[in-house]
Amino acid sequence: MENGNSSGGDGDVGVTQPRWRFSRPSGGTQLAAAGSLSIRAVLGRLISSVDPSGTRPVVWLAHGDPTATACFQTAPEAEDAVVDGLRSRKHNGYSSTSGEPHARSAIADYLSRDLPYELSPDDIYLTSGCVQAVEILISALAQPGANILLPKPGFPLYEARTTFSHLEDRHFDLVPERGWEVDLESVKALADENTVAIVIINPGNPSGSVYSQDHLAQIAETARELGIMIIADEVYAHLAFGDRPFTPMGVFGKIAPVITLGSISKRWLVPGWRLGWIAMCDPDGILKEAKVDQSIQNYANISTDPATFVQGAVPQMIANTKQEYFNKILGLLRNSADLLFGKIKDIRGITCPHKPEGSMFVMVKLDFTCLDGFSDDVDFCCRLAKEESVLVMPGTALGMKNWGRITFAIDLPSLEDGLERMKSFCDRHAKVEA
Repeated sequence: MENGNSSGGDGDVGVTQPRWRFSRPSGGTQLAAAGSLSIRAVLGRLISSVDPSGTRPVVWLAHGDPTATACFQTAPEAEDAVVDGLRSRKHNGYSSTSGEPHARSAIADYLSRDLPYELSPDDIYLTSGCVQAVEILISALAQPGANILLPKPGFPLYEARTTFSHLEDRHFDLVPERGWEVDLESVKALADENTVAIVIINPGNPSGSVYSQDHLAQIAETARELGIMIIADEVYAHLAFGDRPFTPMGVFGKIAPVITLGSISKRWLVPGWRLGWIAMCDPDGILKEAKVDQSIQNYANISTDPATFVQGAVPQMIANTKQEYFNKILGLLRNSADLLFGKIKDIRGITCPHKPEGSMFVMVKLDFTCLDGFSDDVDFCCRLAKEESVLVMPGTALGMKNWGRITFAIDLPSLEDGLERMKSFCDRHAKVEA
């Protein structure tokens, strides 16, 4: 700040007025670029496109929070666990930076059920949702000249965090005609001596895919060949309702080291409770030898922690939630996916190359040879929001121009209504054949 010259306004003659000088915060350019890549930024643009004078309710098919729908609510056992944890008065203080021991132990046991080896509490780092898990891990891996391999389409948070951390991202293709499997040849072509990791999202966001055990094994073998770790984003773990069961990437931890990211958000339908984890699925200790665990701990030491009463609830949540609850949610998702896949076939200009088998999303392709007057997918989704009050995520936000992502974790009447409005919109904008 510097002092300015005297001002002569309204009795202030002779009074020195300050001249405020604020420098641009360090990393401002990176922060702006990262923020523009976020789902929230794109969703905000879609919401602003909705006609405020419209009489029909907005149909939300653009984000992954199903809790606004009455049929997608958390288990009563989870609610009881949080209430009990809060009323116990045992969880009102600060947490340790890696998370409370009882919660880490419960999550280690929970994840070990599906692995051929046992995780210990020391393999688990608790985070404020999976978003913070991504933030900490990307920050820990960032170093000058390094790059990371990300799927296309994928979850844009990874691009945002790599941009902010000056970590180069390189995108490998997922092949829609093969159920959105990883194009392993493109992975090999992209990797070099500066590649630190490959990100695998399974079950898939935004694709709705569930990878077979054989394909996951091929990914692990490719990672071993390249000498890189696997970051397994398994936020939608166990939300597999098709013919393929969910297999955690950590099963192949002896082939290549795996860091698994997860949370309670999706399986228990509590995204607002903000509890996630980083799990070191590395039975041979390769990551520990490289001090990756110490880098994660260092970043956790300067970050925040998940709410302690939610941590206190975790053991009871895991122990008491009945399988019938999870089966019910899978049934709802299966029915919604069936409805969506069937209805999409009747919408001009939109195709779905692969029926979703997991998560809460599906990718659809927009064919502008059948539709008139749209410049790209963003234009399409903004005009759909304006004219029909239906929100669909443009594929550009996920790395796939002229595609869209539809969320089907919504009650069937609302989903059907939204798809009918999309059909009317596409019929109205169909090209007239000569």
